[in-house]
Amino acid sequence: MSDVFRALGHPVRRQVLKKLRDGPMTAGELAGAFPVSKPTMSGHFNALKEAGLVLAERHGTTIRYRLNAGAAEEAIALLMDLIGKETET
Repeated sequence: MSDVFRALGHPVRRQVLKKLRDGPMTAGELAGAFPVSKPTMSGHFNALKEAGLVLAERHGTTIRYRLNAGAAEEAIALLMDLIGKETET
């Protein structure tokens, strides 16, 4: 779970996840939306994949990313559980 929170710690990664809420996008489409280099975006994609927040599908030379809602829901549930227990004490 620490990979999830580490991945969510960067604003570009959070913006990538917001973009993927509307549906899958290619790596090129996503990279074009941010003023950073392609190698930097690749690092962000890898962090999101390792955390399980996105799934990548290769179609020839194109990589298409989609949101893995299950992993995001699990992180939200953990946070809500922590917050709920904290406010109860």
